[in-house]
Amino acid sequence: MPFFAYKGRDDRGQLVQGVLEGADSGTVAGQLFTIGVTPLEITPSSAPRQSGPGLLQRLGEQTVTHLDVLMFSRQMYTLLKAGVPIMGALKGLQESTDNQTFRRVIQEIRESLDSGRELSASLARHPKVFDSFFVNMVRVGEHTGKLEEVFLRLFHHMEFEKFMREQVKSAVRYPSFVVATMAIAIVIINLFVVPAFAKVYAGFKTELPALTKALIAFSDFMVTYWPALLAVLLVLVFGFRFYVNTVQGQLAWDQFKLRIPIAGKIVLKATLARFARSFALAIESGVPAVQALTVVAHTVDNEHVARKIAAMRDGLERGESVLRTAVATGIFTPIVLQMVAVGEESGALDDLMKEIADMYQREVEYDLKNLASQIEPILIVALGVLVLILALGVFLPIWDLGTAALGKK
Repeated sequence: MPFFAYKGRDDRGQLVQGVLEGADSGTVAGQLFTIGVTPLEITPSSAPRQSGPGLLQRLGEQTVTHLDVLMFSRQMYTLLKAGVPIMGALKGLQESTDNQTFRRVIQEIRESLDSGRELSASLARHPKVFDSFFVNMVRVGEHTGKLEEVFLRLFHHMEFEKFMREQVKSAVRYPSFVVATMAIAIVIINLFVVPAFAKVYAGFKTELPALTKALIAFSDFMVTYWPALLAVLLVLVFGFRFYVNTVQGQLAWDQFKLRIPIAGKIVLKATLARFARSFALAIESGVPAVQALTVVAHTVDNEHVARKIAAMRDGLERGESVLRTAVATGIFTPIVLQMVAVGEESGALDDLMKEIADMYQREVEYDLKNLASQIEPILIVALGVLVLILALGVFLPIWDLGTAALGKK
């Protein structure tokens, strides 16, 4: 369709202008009246330039957060439930949000609706803000006439997503912090503490124990080559980030996260809880199981689990049952599989998937409460071994000299 440049005045009398897509100038005029703009001039125009923001603007641009979209869902439900038209609801949300980036996104959604697109199609034009699951749920709401209910379900779903993400972060934060602290302590000891003792030992002019020689040699290596070691560390960090951004790298990293002792089980349970909740929401909203699995696979934030879910979808397409495909993945416990079987037989799979999500959530909360008590013995042993090596390496020469001095007396 052609584009038309327009000038007009809004309901406050302010001059507004822009470019809209429409079959003719009359259609564009109707779109303007719909959004409360009185057209003054409408002329044929070329398509608007989609120039991206400059470098400085991108650096200073606010990010649309998960919380922004969560509150957007809740407010859309409230406004639509109250009988406010979609365009009016979006206009109100655009004026009330403090996030300038999100305000621009809502403005573009309104313009897209003005050009005749559906709300789901307008949301789909912003994949960094609204993921495929969100867009598909809105599309279901449009087709079933229950858009406000879908927004409420999305709000509760995103609340659950936010909670489970925080739980996963809590699961890996404690061991990561302790390991990082130990690494920093080793660097400080080798760069500052061991060299000081090495100067003292150099004046002894005696044979040092093998452990002390090893510590001094390692310390000398770090002191001499620390710029090269720092450069290697930076290369490894950026190389790791680049590798993780590849498909194969993301798969390998997600598999590794699930194998981390103790914390890996918590991450898996939290991931499966998100899958179960998303799958339940999709089925409850009327999405066919095959399509639901396709959409849900992109919401779990774990490529390994996503591929298992995709395998379930392939099994359903071949005519297999949900239970059989779930068994083939090897990631569900027998209790969960039994609940899936009951839900499939009774026709209440969405309710049983909600129960599964709640069960996994309770297990994650329980495991997190006991995480410290499970990890502390491992960390204490590791710290004890580290302290023992340092103590023996540093103090054995002093002990030997003291013993020799006492023997001479």
